[in-house]
Amino acid sequence: MPLRVAIQMDPLENVDIEGDTSFALMEAAQARGHDMWVYGPGDLSYREGRVLAQARPARVQRVAEKPGIFESGQTLDLAGDVDIILMRQDPPFDMAYITACHLLEQVTGETLVLNEPSQVRSSPEKLFPLLWPELVPPTVISRCGEEIMDFRHRHGDIILKPLYGNGGVGVFRLREDDTNFASLMEMFLERSREPIIAQAFLPAVSEGDKRIILVDGEPVGAINRRPKPGETRSNLHVGGTAEPSGLSEADQRICRVIGPELKSRGLVLVGIDVIGGRLTEINVTSPTGVQELRRFSGADACAAFWDAVDRRIG
Repeated sequence: MPLRVAIQMDPLENVDIEGDTSFALMEAAQARGHDMWVYGPGDLSYREGRVLAQARPARVQRVAEKPGIFESGQTLDLAGDVDIILMRQDPPFDMAYITACHLLEQVTGETLVLNEPSQVRSSPEKLFPLLWPELVPPTVISRCGEEIMDFRHRHGDIILKPLYGNGGVGVFRLREDDTNFASLMEMFLERSREPIIAQAFLPAVSEGDKRIILVDGEPVGAINRRPKPGETRSNLHVGGTAEPSGLSEADQRICRVIGPELKSRGLVLVGIDVIGGRLTEINVTSPTGVQELRRFSGADACAAFWDAVDRRIG
C-alpha cells in the first residue's frame, strides 16, 4: 500500500548520495511507490492544536549535483496529511532538537513517527548505554574536576568528550602523562553547563570502532570504522575508513541484551558503536552506515526498516 511519508531532515540538496542514510531510506520508499515530502525542523509550527510543516514534495535520484527533485512547497498537517514521519535531522542534540521532539509527540496518536520522538528525547546517545553498566567501558560523568582527575589516576589513559556532541567533534585522548588536562577541563566547563563524560581508553580502537545497525531490536549487520594513522577517532566524518565486519559473540550478546528495550521504546532504526566488545554509544537520532553495510555485505537495512513500518501500519 503506498504511504504518505514526511521526512524531517537536513537539506536534501546537500546529502552525500553514496553515504547518507536518509537518502537511502528515501530511495527504498520511492521504490515501494510511497509519496514523500521533505522539510527541516525549522519548518515546524504549532498552531491552535495542530502541528504543521512547510514541506516540499520530493523524489530522489543518484545524481551527486542534484539528489532531490522537488515540487512546489505546501503546508502539511502532520496529524492528518501523512501516514508516517521520519525524524532524521542530524544532531547536535540541543534544545532545538528536544523542542522538535516535543512538537512531534503531539501527533503520535494520529501519525506514526519514527524513531518515536518521546524516546529519542529520553535516550541521549552517550547516556542511554548506562542502563547496562556491565556492557560499557569504565565511565564517569561529572563537572567536578576532582572526580574526573581521580578517574584519570585510576585508569591512566582516558577519553574526554562532550556529553551531547556528535561526529567525533571535541573528543580528546589523555594519556597519564599528558599535561593538557587542566586546560581541557577549563575549555569544556567554560563552553557549556553540561557535565563531561570520561571513559577509559580502549586500545582495541586501533582495530576499529564497529557500527552495528539494528532494526526493530534485531541486528541487520555491521561495518568496522578504522581510524586513520595517528588518530584516535574512527568516525567517518573525521577521516575514518569503513570496512567489512561480522558480528562477534560479544557483539551478538550486546544486541540480545539491548534489542528488546530498543523495540519497546519504538526506536526502530538504531546504530550502536562497539569497541573491543564494549558498548560506547546508542545512536537513535540519525544513525549512519546503512549504505556501507549494503555495499560490503548486501544486508539491506532500508528494506528491513520499511518492512517494520508495514508491520506497524498494518
